[in-house]
Amino acid sequence: MKNYFFKFFGAACAFLLLLQMLAATASAREIYTFGGGPAGGTFQFMAAGISIYEPVKEITEFRVVAKASAGSVENLRKVDSGKFAMGVVYSGELYMGRNGQLQDDSAQYENVLAVSYLYGAPAQLVVRKNSGIRKISQLAGSRVGVGNAGSGAYANCERLLSHLELWDKIKRNAMGYNDAALAFGSNQLDAFWVFVGFPSGAVLMAAQNKNIDLVDLYNDAEASGFFKKYPFFSRVVIPAGTYPGIDRDVNSYQDSALWVANKDVPEDVIYKLLSAIYTEEGLAHMSGVNNAASAMNVPDGIKGVVTPLHPGALKFWKEKGLM
Repeated sequence: MKNYFFKFFGAACAFLLLLQMLAATASAREIYTFGGGPAGGTFQFMAAGISIYEPVKEITEFRVVAKASAGSVENLRKVDSGKFAMGVVYSGELYMGRNGQLQDDSAQYENVLAVSYLYGAPAQLVVRKNSGIRKISQLAGSRVGVGNAGSGAYANCERLLSHLELWDKIKRNAMGYNDAALAFGSNQLDAFWVFVGFPSGAVLMAAQNKNIDLVDLYNDAEASGFFKKYPFFSRVVIPAGTYPGIDRDVNSYQDSALWVANKDVPEDVIYKLLSAIYTEEGLAHMSGVNNAASAMNVPDGIKGVVTPLHPGALKFWKEKGLM
């Protein structure tokens, strides 16, 4: 009986020790925070999609945790400072931030490096079909949802409307996409702006309650010299039928949403994440999370990148023959 007891006691101690070792190993995993965006926005879907992908979760050395944020500009600043390890940032914000050209912000955010292209984010200005607003110049005096303060949507709305001398002529309401869609549905807003892949969930939400229309943004912007001043934007057509009741193509412009990382994130971390996501299964997973991710593929892996790549990304894309 004594021998049995000691054997049992020894086995129990060994088991407890193993549990402690496993717990210590799990707690020792480095945590990398991935900055997404506001609820209802594609940024948050992208960050969450990467973090919850099973092969990413199975990486033993580290784990990725998605965190909501105001969007592109906040992500740029927090990735630069190291508060976020990674994030989603528009190529335009990344370029301008690196060169000290952001609105009212001359800081140079040089710690943020590009990882990959995620999708194109088109500007979309939603109005009521019977509003009489057909051109962006007719927004003067209107109540407009302009995106969360600190977001890429807000920054890009301010960029265009300031260029057209309309920013101070509208009644601005800083709010996220879903809140704007609800306010629009209850007649608290005359229009709202989104800067996100289509179809946007917030725009679809608005279309459930109102007959909506989209304003053509490209022609007025081009005529004003907007694209000469901001050459990182490109033309895009939002096809007829993308949203209920809009049976014509709508001309707009877009920026590239990029996956970025702080320069101090180890090379192998970025390399392993790219190796997991940029597979047939990984890309199918991302497309399932949000339709905008259907733009992700290896040939377009660094599309829209005009700033330096992270070393882990450089290694990965070189192996794919893109450099």
